[in-house]
Amino acid sequence: MPDESSSSPSPPRSEKKAQFIEEMGQLLASFGIPHMAGRILAALLVATPAEQSAEQLAETLQASRGSISTMTRLLEAPGIIERVRKPGDRRTYYRNTPDGWHRAMEREAASMSTLRALAEKGLALMEGESAAARRGIEESVEFFRFWEREMDAVLDRWLASREEEKRK
Repeated sequence: MPDESSSSPSPPRSEKKAQFIEEMGQLLASFGIPHMAGRILAALLVATPAEQSAEQLAETLQASRGSISTMTRLLEAPGIIERVRKPGDRRTYYRNTPDGWHRAMEREAASMSTLRALAEKGLALMEGESAAARRGIEESVEFFRFWEREMDAVLDRWLASREEEKRK
């Protein structure tokens, strides 16, 4: 008779991947990203082979092709995933983009610059108003300026880190 106190065997690899996919979907949903988009990203991060067709993703995720199509477009926009073609195959495949997170953060930094510029216009509109009335827009401009400086520095350090790793 097996010992009841012994731990149960660990789940098979595919179950572990499924659990990872669900956890990623839930986490990204808490950041405002659709749950299915998070699941697709996670599935591509742990896919073998790295390139997966919409049909393969639909099967893996037990999702509709329409949902896969909509959410892959959402993930393509910031550059986190990309479409790829295979010679002699008419299907479209998806994979996580090399340096996708860096590209997405560069786009985020550019968006923040645009937001800062707009906030600065708002600050100019508030010239002559009381300090209390200007507080919100002034703080916004300060935050956006700080974020831009820091994000640029972080992205530069990331690239330097990657180059250092390549030299090793």
